Amino acid sequence: MMHGKNLVYIIGFMGSGKSTAGKRLAATLGWSFIDLDRKIEEVAGKTIPEIFSQEGEDRFRSLETEVLRSLKSQVRTIVSTGGGTPCHGDNMEFMLETGVTVYLKMSTGQLVGRLLGSTEDRPILKNVPDNKLYDFIDEKLTVREKFYNKANIVVEGINLDINNLQSIIKLGSGI
Repeated sequence: MMHGKNLVYIIGFMGSGKSTAGKRLAATLGWSFIDLDRKIEEVAGKTIPEIFSQEGEDRFRSLETEVLRSLKSQVRTIVSTGGGTPCHGDNMEFMLETGVTVYLKMSTGQLVGRLLGSTEDRPILKNVPDNKLYDFIDEKLTVREKFYNKANIVVEGINLDINNLQSIIKLGSGI
């Protein structure tokens, strides 16, 4: 089913550790690593917060989809996506067709614990006060999980064992 896929997409809510897990997995496999948000910034010549504030979320999502599609020909590459990437356009279907998707699943409480105090670099959280963070994340996570749960592989994001994840991916994908 997933045999021979050369791309692994790490998906999940913001703060779930996608970039950290992606870098560690790439190092373990000896593959390349791409952080989709950093790639978008490189292409746009602006930071994600600048794109959101100057051009809006719609423009960001359009750029995100373009950059994601441009990675199709990458081989032996781990891509950590943005938290909203799988939930816009047909990005999730694209990732399922072109690679193996891994969802780093975390509870609302776990995410709040990680995101408290780090909202300044996250445009979607910029105007959410700390005392409203739990409800905001819970609501967003509920909407996004229907996309995230389409992933080929779902693993707990807390105390993630990279070697175990590598084994699961190899078994499931034939890489």
